[in-house]
Amino acid sequence: MQRFFPSEFGNDVDRVHAVEPAKSAFETKAKIRRAIEATGIPYTCVSSNVFAGYFLPTLAQPGVTSPPRDKVVILGDGNPKDHELVALWEKKIGKTIEKIYVPEDPFLKNIEETPFPVKIVHAIGHSVFVKGDHINFEIEKSFGVEASKLYQDVTYTTVDEYLNQFF
Repeated sequence: MQRFFPSEFGNDVDRVHAVEPAKSAFETKAKIRRAIEATGIPYTCVSSNVFAGYFLPTLAQPGVTSPPRDKVVILGDGNPKDHELVALWEKKIGKTIEKIYVPEDPFLKNIEETPFPVKIVHAIGHSVFVKGDHINFEIEKSFGVEASKLYQDVTYTTVDEYLNQFF
């Protein structure tokens, strides 16, 4: 039997709280999912969320090439996952770094004023870092599974291990 794997890079479009222009892009992807479901063909959607290798080397700080050692800009209120990552980095470098929080309302205003295509990057950042759209749900066991459960023979690199290369 054949199975269709649509390209699903990024957010799980059925679980996002996105603003424009990401909202429209995610809605389009959701419509494609519904069309696939309606065909009745076997399919699997793999939501990769963000690419850790893109965000971890800089702790999601734009315009830098390595994790910050003095200050970090945190979008939103610094939900527990953001604090965990910064705290892990602080432990590794042996010092506390300044945390600058960008509340949601000013960040939304920034998104509105930012030209395309950077605007969509910021809107996706809002979904990921402010709304927590990669961590604000449980995987529904009736149809979903976390990838490490499928590939138990793979040795995964932890965030802690990954950050070791930067000091």
